[in-house]
Amino acid sequence: MEDLVTFLSPHLIRPFRQHPFRLYERERLDDFVASVAAHGILTPVIVRKIEPDDNGYEYEMLAGHNRRNVAMLIGMEYIPCIVKENLSDEEAWIYVIETNVLQRSFADMLPSEKASVLSIQYSKMFSQGKRNDIIEELKKLNNPDYSRESVSCGSDFHKLKNRDKLGEAYELSGRTVANYVRVASLAEPLKCRMDTGELTLKVSVELSYLSQQEQQMIESVLSENEYKLDGKKAVLLREYTGRLNQELTEQILSGEKMRKPKNNTLKPFKLKAKIYSKYFKPETKATEIEQIIDEALSLYFSQQEQKGV
Repeated sequence: MEDLVTFLSPHLIRPFRQHPFRLYERERLDDFVASVAAHGILTPVIVRKIEPDDNGYEYEMLAGHNRRNVAMLIGMEYIPCIVKENLSDEEAWIYVIETNVLQRSFADMLPSEKASVLSIQYSKMFSQGKRNDIIEELKKLNNPDYSRESVSCGSDFHKLKNRDKLGEAYELSGRTVANYVRVASLAEPLKCRMDTGELTLKVSVELSYLSQQEQQMIESVLSENEYKLDGKKAVLLREYTGRLNQELTEQILSGEKMRKPKNNTLKPFKLKAKIYSKYFKPETKATEIEQIIDEALSLYFSQQEQKGV
C-alpha cells in the first residue's frame, strides 16, 4: 500500500536535527522560488510524526528541506507531505542521506556535505533491506515510471567493510575517505570556511584534532583578522592541542610564531694566511696564534673605547 499525500502547514515541520546539507542560497534559491511560485511543489516532502515539542512542531523533515524553506518564504499555507510514523533514527537518517545522494551528484556536493555522507555511511552501516527499500521508494516518488529492473539500485553500503571499499563507490581513495570522515567533526564555522575554499581538506583535518573550544578560538581570531591559515600553521596549531590560548592562537595565525629568531652571532670566517704570516714564524703553534690575536683585539677595542670611537 502506497503512502497517502497529506497537506500540512510548513510551520508544523521542524528541520531534521543535525541536518548535514546546506539549503539553497542566492541564484539557486531565487530560481527555486520562481519555480515553486509558478508551478507549486510537485513532489511531496517526506516527514515523520514526532511528539509535539516546545516550538509547536508536530513533524520532522526527512526529505524536502529546500521545498519547506521556499514554501515559507513565499507564504504557502500548506505543502504536500508523506507522513511516516514509528520510524527508527536509523531509518530517518537513511531518508535524509539517500534523498540528497539521489538528487544530485556526490561530486557536486560541498566538502562538508561529502564529509557528512561518508561519515554516516562509514559509521552507521545501514542494514541492507531497510536501505534498499527506502531507495526504491524515493526513486519511485521522484519518477513514477521508475522500474526496479531497469535502474541499478546503486552501491550497497551494507556490504562495505572498510574505507577503501566505501571510497570505491565515490571514486575516492581510502585515505581521502578517512580525511572526510575526520572533518565531519569540525566546528560548523570552520566547515563553512572549508566549503568556500578558504581552508583546504588537509588543513581542516589538522584542525579537527583540536577541541571544539580551541576550534572556536581559531574561528574567533580568523573572524577578527585577515590571516591565512595554511598547512604549516595548521600543523603547529595541532602541536599545541590542549595548550592553546587566545594569545598563542593569535601568534600562530599571524605568522609571528612561525618566524625564526634573528641570529646575533657572527658568521664564521677564515683568516687568510697571507695576513697572519707577516707576524708569526712558520713554527708558531695555532693555539699561540689564537691567544695573541685575542689579546691584540682586546687591546685594540680598549684603545678605541678610550678615544670615544
